[in-house]
Amino acid sequence: MNNQKNHQNKSLKWRLIPLQAYSASMNMAIDEALTESVQKGGNPIIRFYQWNPSAVSIGCFQSMNDEIDIEKCKKLRIEHVRRRTGGGAVYHDSQGEITYSIIISEKDMNVGITESYREICGWIVNSLKLLGINSEFKPINDIVVNNHGIIKKISGNAQTRRGGVILQHGTILYSVDINKMFSVLKVGDEKIKDKLIQNVKERVTCIKSQSNNTKQETYQALVQGFLKDKEYYESKLTEQELMRTEQLVRERYSRDEWNLER
Repeated sequence: MNNQKNHQNKSLKWRLIPLQAYSASMNMAIDEALTESVQKGGNPIIRFYQWNPSAVSIGCFQSMNDEIDIEKCKKLRIEHVRRRTGGGAVYHDSQGEITYSIIISEKDMNVGITESYREICGWIVNSLKLLGINSEFKPINDIVVNNHGIIKKISGNAQTRRGGVILQHGTILYSVDINKMFSVLKVGDEKIKDKLIQNVKERVTCIKSQSNNTKQETYQALVQGFLKDKEYYESKLTEQELMRTEQLVRERYSRDEWNLER
């Protein structure tokens, strides 16, 4: 992984948006508002965030009613939102996950989908190494840890390309509550659910079960791993981006017309 060619323009200056927690609709709206900023010629962005409260996001081609138990979500105060990226339903635990978004113009990362996944996921691999965790990129979009021959997933990632801009976001699992995850995901009858829960427990891992690092140390390692060899500056959302985010929340990400459209 370390010998791979870096496809980015070396003169790029990255904009780092530090870790903050937002609602599900805000998180998705921020990603879209920032994508528009990059479309207009803004610097490429690395953003870290969390979900408060916990949430389920579904891929843009999925049906919310097919994938999640909406009533159970309401009861547990778990939000639900449709992403602009593809992939499956993901449970985002407010305490157990750090999420990132990379937003960069296609001309500045001039490679195909698999290669761009490999490059960005390589930054996660570098970050985990700083925590003493050896992991590897598993195409097309997973990071896995090899525990004595047992392969376990520690990060899942998704990407979309629109208007000449790549948006890739993904999860880094600090801790994971698989039973809670499956209490809101629809997976058929109880026997199937029990089997799936067991299967996921065997196939998924998290930072907490791989090392003694705190969540804050995990975040610091992610910042270090993602920004290695990059010129960057730290930044909050601009006033204009916040206004656009709030508009997108109102007009799209909080609305049933978007979230329940399929």
